[in-house]
Amino acid sequence: MLHKQRPATALAGLESPAAGMGRRIDFALQQALSLAAAPGAPPLLGSAMRHAVFPGGARIRPQLCLAVARACGDPHPALSDSAATAIELLHCASLVHDDLPCFDAAAMRRGQPSVHAAYGERIAVLAGDALIVLAFQVLALGAAGQPARLGPLLLLLVQRVGAPDGIVAGQALECEPRVTLAAYHLAKTGSLFAACTEAGALAAGADPAPWRDFGLSLGEAYQVADDVRDVVATTQALGKPAGRDRDLQRPSSASELGLGGAIEYFDRLVARAIAAVPACDGAPLLRELVRTESERLVPKASVRDLALAA
Repeated sequence: MLHKQRPATALAGLESPAAGMGRRIDFALQQALSLAAAPGAPPLLGSAMRHAVFPGGARIRPQLCLAVARACGDPHPALSDSAATAIELLHCASLVHDDLPCFDAAAMRRGQPSVHAAYGERIAVLAGDALIVLAFQVLALGAAGQPARLGPLLLLLVQRVGAPDGIVAGQALECEPRVTLAAYHLAKTGSLFAACTEAGALAAGADPAPWRDFGLSLGEAYQVADDVRDVVATTQALGKPAGRDRDLQRPSSASELGLGGAIEYFDRLVARAIAAVPACDGAPLLRELVRTESERLVPKASVRDLALAA
């Protein structure tokens, strides 16, 4: 996992979102959105798409994709940039749909009005759809110099986004009367994190298979942290409504395992993710970034003390 502010030792191989890496990602996203804002495009749609993407969150997913690509040598950064951009666009689209009145009915996202709150439900649905299409357009354009890698990357992303166990399936599981927590976490969050690690390797010309477990463990840890933060953090701190898992009776590690149990499970997932980093020159940095981000998400000095007091 990647953090907005890191010790200087971690910045040697991967800059924070506030520095070069963040600028690289945001520039790529700006360029992508300009494709949808050509003359004659519906102004509201383009504005809603931009609202969904900027300002961004921690940009964890594209950074993870780029970090893995770099760890694998990455001889073609244009392709890894496109893969990372596509993944972030898919993630933003999922947030637009997740916030809709038919799902979370969330009026806030990333500290500002959600897309449907700002532009209405109809434009929000279309903005999410358009971001999905734009993601694959960006990937296709970025693969122009490496066409042999386009097919495998497209197949990877559609598998991690669609059915039977991609993020769309994860959203659909919220509509089922019964669902196991592990299946929900795998689809809702783990699948796209796996896409980040696998796509980063694939874009760099490496075998993506060894990177899958790293992404899955990292994604599940991130979802468990989100479950914990939904209980203990404020709406202001989260930038979105707090307590929604309880209100909507969604699967949650905090409700199923208790707050303390969820934190213990988070720790095990972090350890599993660290152990799953494949052998490569960038492995020490990736392991350190996981440790740093885990402390940001579930700080020992605050959240863990609350769990002990509960």
